[in-house]
Amino acid sequence: MSRPLAKRAMRVSRGGLDFLKRWEGLETRAYRDIANVLTIGYGHTQGFRDGRFDENSEISAIEAETLLREDLTPREERVNRVVEIDLHQNAFDALVSFEFNTGGLARSTALRRLNAGNAVGAAEALTWWNKASLGDSKVVIPGLSRRRAAEANLFLTPPKRSISPSGR
Repeated sequence: MSRPLAKRAMRVSRGGLDFLKRWEGLETRAYRDIANVLTIGYGHTQGFRDGRFDENSEISAIEAETLLREDLTPREERVNRVVEIDLHQNAFDALVSFEFNTGGLARSTALRRLNAGNAVGAAEALTWWNKASLGDSKVVIPGLSRRRAAEANLFLTPPKRSISPSGR
């Protein structure tokens, strides 16, 4: 009896990395984000509790990209694990960006819709994640609304196919 073929594990493309970097923005000095989380580089939040970084930390752009690539690995693995269907590269890149920013793909309506074969409904559900907890309330953040719209658009945009010359 033959085993079914495993779904191909994907990685973020260079375009996906650039997309994420534009949305995260580069901060070479540690800062507190809108939710008061200590952050550095391209949205990197780990390393502050274990002493690797503190409120006075500074890093280079190269170090920031290295941290981002390290931070993306578990997000790529999570997207590969929870998505049950094949994705095109842009869809994968959009979901990794979403997961990187929210950590909520696995419990989202977007994932349930996607795995049920409803890509348009999944893209719509991505846009619902546009709020941040501030104190005891959730507030719509215009920047998150723009990011979710961009992720939904990227998610639904098939990659451009390269056309090879005919050789004539």
